[in-house]
Amino acid sequence: MSKESFEWLNQNVLIGFTEKRGNAWHYDEASQGDEPNHYPGPIPVADVDRRLFCWEPLKTPIQFYFQGELRTSERDVIVVRSDTGKELGTFKDGYQPHEYSKWLVKNVEAILDDDLAVGSAGLLKGGAVAWVSIEVPENIVTPEGVEFRPNLLAATSFDGSLATTYKRVITNVVCDNTMAAGLGESGQVYRVKHTKHSAVKLAEAREALAVIYSAADDFQAEVKALCATAVSEAQFQKFLDEFSPMPTDKGRSRTMSEGKRDAVTAMYRHDERVAPWTGTAWGVMQAVNTFTHHGGIVRGMSRPERNMLRAVTGGADSLDQDTAEILGRVLAA
Repeated sequence: MSKESFEWLNQNVLIGFTEKRGNAWHYDEASQGDEPNHYPGPIPVADVDRRLFCWEPLKTPIQFYFQGELRTSERDVIVVRSDTGKELGTFKDGYQPHEYSKWLVKNVEAILDDDLAVGSAGLLKGGAVAWVSIEVPENIVTPEGVEFRPNLLAATSFDGSLATTYKRVITNVVCDNTMAAGLGESGQVYRVKHTKHSAVKLAEAREALAVIYSAADDFQAEVKALCATAVSEAQFQKFLDEFSPMPTDKGRSRTMSEGKRDAVTAMYRHDERVAPWTGTAWGVMQAVNTFTHHGGIVRGMSRPERNMLRAVTGGADSLDQDTAEILGRVLAA
């Protein structure tokens, strides 16, 4: 269950292109209010600004009482929302907030040198974290039946958890998993720290990202190779032995390992998002990614927050690479 309430998710997360990928898992008609947060096509940029980014991050000095005297810190500031006054983060005075509308909308438009087709956008942690995903208008379907959407993900934070990040990623439509566009290397990414003189260098950003459509070619080639790689039942069992080793002694660790193996196995064999590719390397990759994205234990944050942060910080890339490395060792043996 997400730590963010259904009301928060359905008022502070906007989902576009639902005609292409369906509603988000947290869709709740009763929490929609007067204005639905799901859009059949792209989300209008004006709606992103109006509904999510209509406030500013304000830097205010930290004040405190000492021996009855009100003092002001010379080094530290608090970043607060201009509309609610909610405290988002505490920093040294040199910290520069990257205002969402400029850094996640206007800068992305400049990087792409084109109009935006916003696929999703949202606020998490009371507005301390935000993202915008720019997507292609149509889903892409590989000859192997894998349906996906390449996109450019832009995210930043006011709590110190993220530098402003622009990253090309892949969304697997059938299960809404975020995956790397290149399993053999980290997905293309461009980051800007929250410093006093921070700025996006457009030419540098475009070169680093190679933008969106090139990710589609890379991903289709990977899917073809993985679907063509057979995995026997014995090899799948050996993969599970290394992916989730079974402790010899009974106890909590063994119980957790058994649960993890059973969940991945059930997805691999029976889940409609995975089972069509059972017996292939793609099926194994998809089972692990889907389990981690939708079924794995989440601690200390909401599932939407965890999944978004995994996509931006490279956690999704690391998961896919680790899975591919384990499977590669099993198949080589």
